[in-house]
Amino acid sequence: MSTASESKKMITDVFVEGARKGWGIAINSTIPNIMMAFIIIKILTLTGFLDILATVFGPLMALVGVPGEGAAVLMASVMSMGGGVGVAVGLLNEGVLHARDLAILAPAIYLMGSTIQYAGRILGVIGIEGHRYPLMFAVCTLNALMAMFVMNLLV
Repeated sequence: MSTASESKKMITDVFVEGARKGWGIAINSTIPNIMMAFIIIKILTLTGFLDILATVFGPLMALVGVPGEGAAVLMASVMSMGGGVGVAVGLLNEGVLHARDLAILAPAIYLMGSTIQYAGRILGVIGIEGHRYPLMFAVCTLNALMAMFVMNLLV
């Protein structure tokens, strides 16, 4: 039978274990998503597709006070929150988006974030019927649009 003192971990052991887990998450998930986002932005810029996105989505994005290129952030967010953040930072770095734009887009990144991943990881596992997915995606999108509209009024 073990005593209570034997089962307690030292705070240094807990810290090191947490740091290892955090390092694993960063290396295996966060960094690859952000790198992918920077590469996507560079490809979109070099091919001119970012300009096409801006033209197509400009009127919709103007309703929330963000340039049309901000649609790329939302598209990336649907795939991955980290990717959405990476695209936002990439566009900020390119001078396409500004701090105010990021403040407007931030809630949308998290309200729409990783919708595609969650569909497979959660909705599929718990048995939600496939014909209900579009409605669930629409709710996420509508929430994100409302949040951006409110943020546009506040910032």
